[in-house]
Amino acid sequence: MIQAKTVSSLEKCFRDTDLTKVPEFKGTHIFRNQRISLQIAMNAPDRGTDWAEVVCRGIDARCVALRQVEYIWSDMPCWPGTDEPGYIRTGPGFFPDLLAPPEHGRAKIRGSETRCVWIDIDASLMPGEDRPAALSVLPLTFEVRCGGETLSLPFELTYVPADLPEQTIRFTQWFHCDCLANWYGAEPWSERHWQIVENFARTAVRNGIDTLLTPVFTPPLDTRPGGERRTVQLTGVRLCRNGRYIFDFSRLDRWIDMCDRVGIKYFEISHLFTQWGAAHAPKIMADTPDGYRRIFGWETDATGPGYRRFLDRFLPAFIAHMKARGDDGRCLFHISDEPSAEQLPQYLKSRAAVAKHLEGYTVMDALSDIRFYESGAVSTPIPSTDHIEPFIEAFGREGRGGLWTYYCCGQTRGVSNRMFGMSGARTAFIGFQLWKYGIEGFLQWGYNFYNNCGSWDAVNPYIDSTGSGWVPSGDTYSVYPGMDGQALESVRLCLFREALDDVRMLRLCESVVGRERTLAAAEEICGTIVFSRCVCDTETMEALRGRIASLIASGLSGRRLA
Repeated sequence: MIQAKTVSSLEKCFRDTDLTKVPEFKGTHIFRNQRISLQIAMNAPDRGTDWAEVVCRGIDARCVALRQVEYIWSDMPCWPGTDEPGYIRTGPGFFPDLLAPPEHGRAKIRGSETRCVWIDIDASLMPGEDRPAALSVLPLTFEVRCGGETLSLPFELTYVPADLPEQTIRFTQWFHCDCLANWYGAEPWSERHWQIVENFARTAVRNGIDTLLTPVFTPPLDTRPGGERRTVQLTGVRLCRNGRYIFDFSRLDRWIDMCDRVGIKYFEISHLFTQWGAAHAPKIMADTPDGYRRIFGWETDATGPGYRRFLDRFLPAFIAHMKARGDDGRCLFHISDEPSAEQLPQYLKSRAAVAKHLEGYTVMDALSDIRFYESGAVSTPIPSTDHIEPFIEAFGREGRGGLWTYYCCGQTRGVSNRMFGMSGARTAFIGFQLWKYGIEGFLQWGYNFYNNCGSWDAVNPYIDSTGSGWVPSGDTYSVYPGMDGQALESVRLCLFREALDDVRMLRLCESVVGRERTLAAAEEICGTIVFSRCVCDTETMEALRGRIASLIASGLSGRRLA
């Protein structure tokens, strides 16, 4: 006999999950331009492997998309010794993460093993004649059919006839073009590679990413000292015998055109100096009288005369080209990623080498020591979520906005993150934190990093989710490489997209009932919102979302909230 129930997108159901202990998700709100997600968890204890068909009744079929939640192995779902709320499992095992297209439109069931179907409902695809003009409850029914049996699962979708405001938080997850070339065996910037890159960029935009790491030169990220990653630089460089540089931006133009097609708004220019200290130049390849070769790299002093002379030629040419296109205002520049306090003097030297060229432009870096900001080394710091408080205080004293934040493998105690072992609620709660503190942008380094530590080797993300035991599962990538050159989303990516929608919903609520009332309503449920503490359970997180949506609905309809 088949067993099934509707559950929240925040729930992580494992193979051995007891369905009777998973809370049923009976309904939610949806706004006119919103995509919401839920799951149907199911098993069939008295069957072997079988197939189930899931059909949604009560809404146009074009609004509904189904995928199978697949399990991915993790040797290290969190750092060893982790013991705190917000982790649902800490030992090795299979974790629900990959969202895969159902085979022939069907979901696989395997005996008593619990499996889930991920369901997206997109109200923006609803035909005009079907859209209610007033607040309405749409009674849906999910039919689960398997082996002659049919289960009917009721679900109430409360339709709010209002648009969520446009996303204003800038969101980047670092896009690794070389990893796509490696996985698919495609020559960088061949036609096949371009198509794959565009496919992955389109999926990024679908999930709220509006800023794309742009490899003007091969990004000097996660590369062992003395090593190098596959060349993917977009800038053509020609070094003449007289020492003159000639730059070709035609490939960069194609990149920008591709970004415009898919909806990317900002270009995050690859770092001008090496990671963790800004001591060297990135790998830069050029056509020279001696052939195509590397002219700068680990052997190059970051502020030596050779590289400084190059930057004095390149940056004005690059900015002039972007100005001519009308795109220079879309550029965000980096010096070096994650410099430490002892590396501040070198960072300042490297920053000074390019300061005159980048005046008036956003210069930003992920770093966590307030001295980088206080010294003027970086105008737009990106502190980690577990070191953000001094930056919030400094920005508050100065009455300025524009603060970004980030997390990576180090932010695993107290704060939100997207590790396999964390609850979905903990991953999603960051939306409320970003809204309360007016955060302008969010950065995470691994959209599709399929290498190990130092990029010695490529790894298979389907069987190695830790970068060869380097970091906890969930840090290095949020999409999987599909067989046809398409990016396959993860549960974690979708949960963060939901968090961005929560920010939009909170902003709408703020415009309807005021900021104070919106914040009070949220904190009445979850307590004071700070970055160092998260909601970690589904019930509270869904209550938060329901409370804010109800405030909006009642405010728009003129009714007092009961």
